Amino acid sequence: MFKPLPFLLFFAACLLFNLPAHAQAPLAHNQVPGYYRMQLGQFEITALYDGAIQLDAKLLHHAKPADLNRLLARMFVGNPKMQTAVNAYLINTGEHLVLVDAGASKLFGPTLGFTFQNMRASGFAPDQVDTIIITHLHADHMGGLNDENGKPLYPNATVWVSQTDNDFWLSEKVAEGMPKERQPYFKMARDAAAPYLAAGRWKTFQDGAALVPGVRAVKANGHTPGHTAYAVESAGQKLLIWGDVVHSHAVQFARPGVSIEFDVDQKQAIATRKALMQEMAASGSLVAGMHLPFPGIGHVRAEGKGSYAWVPVEFAPLAKATGQ
Repeated sequence: MFKPLPFLLFFAACLLFNLPAHAQAPLAHNQVPGYYRMQLGQFEITALYDGAIQLDAKLLHHAKPADLNRLLARMFVGNPKMQTAVNAYLINTGEHLVLVDAGASKLFGPTLGFTFQNMRASGFAPDQVDTIIITHLHADHMGGLNDENGKPLYPNATVWVSQTDNDFWLSEKVAEGMPKERQPYFKMARDAAAPYLAAGRWKTFQDGAALVPGVRAVKANGHTPGHTAYAVESAGQKLLIWGDVVHSHAVQFARPGVSIEFDVDQKQAIATRKALMQEMAASGSLVAGMHLPFPGIGHVRAEGKGSYAWVPVEFAPLAKATGQ
């Protein structure tokens, strides 16, 4: 007597073995575009990821090795090498498109220099930028002003820098008085500034200056002589873009008295960090930092006397501007 079940099983097995083989999905080997958008009152803020670099924890000063090891391990950031992001920010006020810092280009290797392409990925073209404001003249913040041939990448932008930082970093006389290993950084600054100076689109400002309506320069010196933060305010909402106040989030929030080798004036850099952290924790205002984990936007929370914690923003849909 014919039994259908074994026959069907045999038939199914034949079909299975004759089906074409499917390989596993190939690895993508690339990350999502590095930008993040948020609304600040009537303004739109876009964080741009320039990349990341590995810094040696030995660059951090005024802390015992055991304390550094504990703080780094607590945040799983690596030791002795710790990843440090480099961020830039676009402020779209509706009337102005302002770029805050321009990234490093390829001056420090292949893992940095993506501000320009991530700006394009975010939907903006470089010729739409009319104002560039620089926190300070270290090359990882302004090396990306030009292409590899020294031609400006932002043809319609005026670049604004602190008068104090301008007079320090662009001075050949100051550079000559520095140790030889530091002199190349002065040349990087002069080279980046040169085409904008030649075009008459390199301008300086004093502390407290309003660069565009809603964006004001805030003195934050120490890291460099003219290091500047930028207070952004729209419809009662506030954001402080504080530049290089923090290089290691795992260490310097908990221990604001820890400085880094790159601080020109270590004592003043520590004083500035302590003052700004205290102010931001008390006000609850948003903060953005060039070396905080991307997108580098969040809040400072007080954790006890003289100690703080970093609270990053949560990924969220883009809210409509107030009144729209």
